[in-house]
Amino acid sequence: MSLLDTPVSRAAWAAVDFEGTGSAPGQADEPVQVGMVTMDGADGMPGDFFRSYIRPASPVTRAAQAVHRITDEQLQGAPPIASLWPEFKSRLTGAVLVAHGAGTERRFLRVFPLHGFGPWVDTLAMSRAILPELPDHSLGTVTAALQVEPTVRSLCPGADWHDALFDAVACIVVLRELINACSLGDARVGQLSSLDAAAYHRRRGMIRAARGAGWAEGSGG
Repeated sequence: MSLLDTPVSRAAWAAVDFEGTGSAPGQADEPVQVGMVTMDGADGMPGDFFRSYIRPASPVTRAAQAVHRITDEQLQGAPPIASLWPEFKSRLTGAVLVAHGAGTERRFLRVFPLHGFGPWVDTLAMSRAILPELPDHSLGTVTAALQVEPTVRSLCPGADWHDALFDAVACIVVLRELINACSLGDARVGQLSSLDAAAYHRRRGMIRAARGAGWAEGSGG
């Protein structure tokens, strides 16, 4: 049975999050921190936490520092990402990978050619399909709407948003809450990637049309 055909309640999950240097003219975005956490089944507890700084070839941009507060000084002596291959392999192999807006994570993992990790489930896409009414679908907004931020903070004491492990834990806790709230345990993993987000797109279209007509979202008549 492929992972895509595995029942959600029986799948092994691994959330991954990266923080980066930020991009600048002549400089590509590179990872500077990674966080990973695993979970067995839809009712499991997050565990097997891993967090590490990563030494990039380029300096961290000021814009990126303002977000994640990681400085070049903190990265001195950090391992290059290639040396962390055993950690990625042990945690991600055979698991369904989870990220919130998975584009960055998928791009950074390409440093390992033919790694074979996946399939992926994106909690950004899931939350847009399940909670289309939210004003935005950032990880913080979704976590607050589901009232699971205290759980995340209890699992990551002393950490906060834009710490890679904190965000990875938030992502997997959000996944678990969405699965259980919508009774998706009997669904197949592949179905989580094709949830109907039509209501979200209709709402966004209405907001754009209202703004084009000179109305602000939430204004009274």
